[in-house]
Amino acid sequence: MPTDHPPRPLSGRAPRLQTPPGVVDTHIHIFTEGHAGQPGGPPPPEPATVANYRRFQQWLGLAKAVVVQSNAYQFDNACLLEALAAFGGDARGIAVVTPETDDATLERLTAAGVRGARIMNLPTGAVGLDRMEAVAARIRPFGWHVIVQLDGRELPGHEAALKRLEGPYVIDHVGKFLEPVAPDHESFRCLLRLVGRGNCYVKLSAPYETSKSGAPLFEDVGRLAKALVAAAPERMLWASNWPHVGVPRARYPDDVDLLDVLLDWAPDEATRRAILVDNPSGLYDF
Repeated sequence: MPTDHPPRPLSGRAPRLQTPPGVVDTHIHIFTEGHAGQPGGPPPPEPATVANYRRFQQWLGLAKAVVVQSNAYQFDNACLLEALAAFGGDARGIAVVTPETDDATLERLTAAGVRGARIMNLPTGAVGLDRMEAVAARIRPFGWHVIVQLDGRELPGHEAALKRLEGPYVIDHVGKFLEPVAPDHESFRCLLRLVGRGNCYVKLSAPYETSKSGAPLFEDVGRLAKALVAAAPERMLWASNWPHVGVPRARYPDDVDLLDVLLDWAPDEATRRAILVDNPSGLYDF
């Protein structure tokens, strides 16, 4: 299969949301045929290349991206580094490293555009929450932060550790409550407490992964997103989660819906600009 063949939609109807210049998509993955899946991870999906993503950017009106190391590649950051080189200054990276990763490797990753380490506390994740604090301490001198993905219902059990993190960190996908919860649920109240401390960012992304009410507004996830926007608009981020890894073709989300939902979650234009441009540009050193 040619590596520039689009295995998923890369164009279509125009979004209703007119994006401002400089939009940062804070969570995408890149897969190419030249990089094999690694033991412990799921098999890589069909290729999702930088060239494919460039077409996707043009469709939705996006400018910059944060490439997140896929579980498929585990500790092998080679595909990530290749993607960052292809993007040039238009992308930053989130790598997978351990507390034992040496300074030379961290310096090389930083020079390539990496600004964070992935903590994935779900099946096939390479580094879990049990190593989060040690990884955070290791990367802090390089100006990185951790991004954390977990079942949000488990947040209260990790609240103390997250509070100990120095500097910024990011919680993925509106907390990713694998069974959607109400805004007054203790696990979501925990997320609001973390956000209220001033260093916790949250990605308003991937509602299709957990929503029971579904597109286009994903109301059950949306009520949580709206509460987060109300609590700390200056630390909310947006992401496409392209190319929607692990979603069967029959349930592939409408990418326009995933952008336009911000019109409901953040009706104020200035707030949307902060979420789409200002907040991620500062966090990711654009």
